[in-house]
Formats: sequence, structure tokens, C-alpha cells
Amino acid sequence: MATHRGRVLSVNIGQVRAFEYNGRFAKSAIWKAPVAGRIAARGVNLEGDDQADRKAHGGPDKPVYAYAVEDIRWWEQEIGRSLEYGGFGENLTTQGIEVNDALVGERWEIGTTVLEVSEPRVPCWRLGVRMNDPMFPRRFTEALRPGTYLRIIVEGDLGAGDEIRVIDRPDHDLTVRDVLRIYTRDRDEAERLVAIPQISESWRGWAENWLQKSKGRRDSAAPGCC
Repeated sequence: MATHRGRVLSVNIGQVRAFEYNGRFAKSAIWKAPVAGRIAARGVNLEGDDQADRKAHGGPDKPVYAYAVEDIRWWEQEIGRSLEYGGFGENLTTQGIEVNDALVGERWEIGTTVLEVSEPRVPCWRLGVRMNDPMFPRRFTEALRPGTYLRIIVEGDLGAGDEIRVIDRPDHDLTVRDVLRIYTRDRDEAERLVAIPQISESWRGWAENWLQKSKGRRDSAAPGCC
């Protein structure tokens, strides 16, 4: 059962940095570090934060990423080393609230902001660079502990120590963990995504495309009649 109240342990931001990856130039802002004080949440970003690839990160559906300290501690046991706040590239390190089992479209009040749960994180190779393990994105996906991206619904400011209050929950049962599970394991449930008004256009497009292709395969495989 999801917990409807928690708190922010840390607000983490980072700027784009360049590095070498497999002998080629690359860039990322996945290196996030805790910051003190009140941080503005406006437009499609937290103040002082950035994303290198706006097609895969950021934008109106993914300006803020939250990951739970409970999941960080779980990973510490899995990989045998300690991890700092911001180590997963998260903007908000949370405690006491279910980030993975949050409903798509539920709204959180933090400080003077209102944020809306939008979609799970699907990790890319940059997380492998950050964790110094090229296989880590696969491990992260298989663990089904994706954390959640959040839309900025009401601009304002937030900070470490702020309470997280769930102020609105939609009338469905699709969680961000479900979205990732459906994408990676149970694509026969893709129709569930299409039924959710708050699902992002990118996820809706994926689900509709998958359903169309799946129907085509079923039609082509259907037995003839006499």
C-alpha cells in the first residue's frame, strides 16, 4: 500500500559536463549534488539544474526526477558500497513516500510547488557511466525500482526537509512501476497505458504503436476459415 506522506531529504542539481565515452566525446548532467536553501521550480527545470539531451531528459513531462532513499539503501546492499544523495541523478531524494508505486497523474505538494507524477525512468547508458558499471542500466531496469519523473504543475520553491503531501490521486491503479513492467515484461497490458488521461504523449504513442503492431501480427496469424 502506497504511503501518502513523506519528506525531501535532499534537493540535487547539476550542470552539463563533457567526458569521453568509448573513445568518443559525450556529455551529461547526471552528476547531481545536494544544494542548500530554497530552490525554484519553474518552467521545465529546477533552478541551477540542466539536462544534456532534452529529447531523453527534461521537458514538460520530465523536469524533476525523484528517487527514494529506501531504494538507494537497497542498491547499497546489492552493489556493496555506499551511495550519496543525487547518485542516481535524482533531483529529489525522498523518504517515506512510495515513488515506484505512485499513480500516474497523482499530485504532490512540496513547499510552495505542486508536482505531478508522470512516468518512470527508463535508464540509458549514462547511468552506467555514473555508476561505473556498463551493465547497471540493465540491472536497474530488471529491479523495477525506477523512481518517478514529475511535471511542474504549480511553480514555486522547495528545499531539503520539506514535507511531501499527496493532494490528489486519480481514479485508476496504474503506477509508474507498472508502466516500466509493461514496457519490459508484459506488453500485452499496453492498453492500460492508453486508458490513462495523464499518461505522457510519448508513452501513449509507444502503447498505441505497440497495440497496432500487435493487432497486425494477430491478424496475419489468424487461421483461415472455410
